[in-house]
Amino acid sequence: MSINAKHLATFILGAAAGVAAHKYLQTEEGEKLLEDLKTKANDLKAEAEGAMDKAPEYFDELKTKGSEALKTSFPDAEIFLKDLYAKFTTKGGTEGAEATPTPDPIS
Repeated sequence: MSINAKHLATFILGAAAGVAAHKYLQTEEGEKLLEDLKTKANDLKAEAEGAMDKAPEYFDELKTKGSEALKTSFPDAEIFLKDLYAKFTTKGGTEGAEATPTPDPIS
């Protein structure tokens, strides 16, 4: 891989930006900026940890409300889903319907 002028210029500009950032962060204003960033990062971390603690309660509430909404909007949905589940878990399925044969596994 050859190094051309474009790559060299990019490297030099990156190094110059790094030196300038270092010099800026050594000033009083730069130190204040770093302290503000640390404070905001700690606030975000605390908020994320709080959200993690509240997540199980939120999902339980969502499950309960979703179940209630489903029951009020579609009262026969529970019976339909139980019948559908029974149809697929039993070998014979419903009476009068032909069951599809299960193929033998390849040895």
